[in-house]
Amino acid sequence: MSNFIIPYKGLEPNIHDSAFIAQNAVIIGDVDIGKESSIWFGCILRGDVYDIKIGARTNIQDASVIHTTQDFRGTYIGDDVTIGHAAVLHACTIEDFGFVGMQALVMDGAVIETKGMLAAGAMLTLGKVVPTGQLWAGRPARYMRDLTEEELESLSYSANHYVTLSREYL
Repeated sequence: MSNFIIPYKGLEPNIHDSAFIAQNAVIIGDVDIGKESSIWFGCILRGDVYDIKIGARTNIQDASVIHTTQDFRGTYIGDDVTIGHAAVLHACTIEDFGFVGMQALVMDGAVIETKGMLAAGAMLTLGKVVPTGQLWAGRPARYMRDLTEEELESLSYSANHYVTLSREYL
């Protein structure tokens, strides 16, 4: 086991054998990582006060931080999700094919529904919901427009690209 995959209070991270975990990613406690997902360089996933669940073929890009809120809720990320570089996710839900842009912040109780997109640098505040097929941007984030067909298709491309890239690192 890596020095950076750390049990906490008897709970060990559960990482699928096909997942890619960068050598300096830190994964602590009650964390589940699904098939063919990837956790990139400098990420911190801290499942110490609640659980973190990550589905299949999801990519958490470099320097992202995922945490939870004690006595409130965990962080739940679906299948085929892309989390951009240096994003912060805290006690939130990102559904299948969701997209979180670089340096975005998703706060407690917020939800990005299936095929919803949060733009780079955006801040999705407490309890807000990005509906399916919408782009939200800004600080605080607000509805900008519906996603185009090309953008919706790119959500699958991004997830597949990172699965392929992670295979090269394994």
